[in-house]
Amino acid sequence: MIGSGVLAGLLENWRVSFDEHRVKDIVGLFAEDALFQGLSPRLLVGRAEITTYYENVPAGMTAAVELLHSRTVGAEAVSGFATVTFTDASGVKLPVRLSVLAQHLDDAWLIRQYHVSKLG
Repeated sequence: MIGSGVLAGLLENWRVSFDEHRVKDIVGLFAEDALFQGLSPRLLVGRAEITTYYENVPAGMTAAVELLHSRTVGAEAVSGFATVTFTDASGVKLPVRLSVLAQHLDDAWLIRQYHVSKLG
């Protein structure tokens, strides 16, 4: 299934870059005009704002990703849900639900919309 394969690969690339705090690589996975809401209530648009967000993630933070569901939205778009468990340097875990939409743009699959909400 194209949807699960695309999202699994994209989210794995995001996780590896996130764990290694490679902000440029993380942001490169997003479309230029991506819509983004992370753990703060602030709504972000575009790579510049997403860069600032990820630059402020504390050192040592890691993520575990479990893709829960995906759906092909069209020939060039997939959406899905995942559970992401963030772990800070002291071992405290924060599970969230991720809703993501990816689109095939410029010969690559990029995240167009990213939204997390805390679980529990």
